Amino acid sequence: MKFFEHADADATAPCPDLMLLDINLPRYKGSDILRKLRASTRCKDALVLVVTSSDSSRDREEMDSLGANGYFRKPSEVSQFMALGQMVRDLLARKTGS
Repeated sequence: MKFFEHADADATAPCPDLMLLDINLPRYKGSDILRKLRASTRCKDALVLVVTSSDSSRDREEMDSLGANGYFRKPSEVSQFMALGQMVRDLLARKTGS
């Protein structure tokens, strides 16, 4: 949360191109962080890929409504988890127009 506040206060501070966001974090809900990001004057256009163990359609719909660009449910198999890399590449390619 403080990262976005700092970026909004300092025009030289970096903003992420892509953020991997878990819904269930220790201090904040992922939805609170996504709201803060989308409200940021400088970082609001960052891509957000939700990476979570939740398979709830309600969670997915909430994150979509808040502006998530993708949703990846953490699988139990490592080989399936590797699909995350392709999702990241696809999102970044879409942002850069490649």
